[in-house]
Amino acid sequence: MRIATAAQTIGPFWHLIDDTGLADLTRFGAMGEVITLIGTITDGNGDPVTDACVEIWQASPPVSDRFPGYGRSGTDASGTFRLTTLKPGPVPGHGNTQQAPHIAINILARGIITRLYTRAYFEGEALNTTDPLLGMIAEPSRRATLLARPEGSTVWRLDIRLQGDSETVFIDI
Repeated sequence: MRIATAAQTIGPFWHLIDDTGLADLTRFGAMGEVITLIGTITDGNGDPVTDACVEIWQASPPVSDRFPGYGRSGTDASGTFRLTTLKPGPVPGHGNTQQAPHIAINILARGIITRLYTRAYFEGEALNTTDPLLGMIAEPSRRATLLARPEGSTVWRLDIRLQGDSETVFIDI
């Protein structure tokens, strides 16, 4: 017999968001195209969420001794997070499809009972037009909430709105 268990928040490990080393996935000498993913998390009123934890995971490039594939950043007083990683490439989807390069994101914060899951795709990627998940979002303005935009040559911005107008698309896992 299976018994459902409650989803857990970050709980007693909240202090780990103060370890800024976790926000740099290249800290072990990872080689590749280094990028910085930044963004601001806002609530339904448009106010910054100053106590959020943003975790990322990516399947490309593959995890190795030099690249953990996972990182974590807290938001600052302006609701901004910042993570340094390697730009991902495409990954296999279902059947013969390929998923566009993306970074998986989950968000924890006060008042969020369980994690919120979303993704950061990269504006201008050719595979965005055929990506299975992006293809399920019919409305262009909703799909755009998943597109990180370049700010310079190595910085990508994805702002995340938790509720209300321009709410980010979240994924039900």
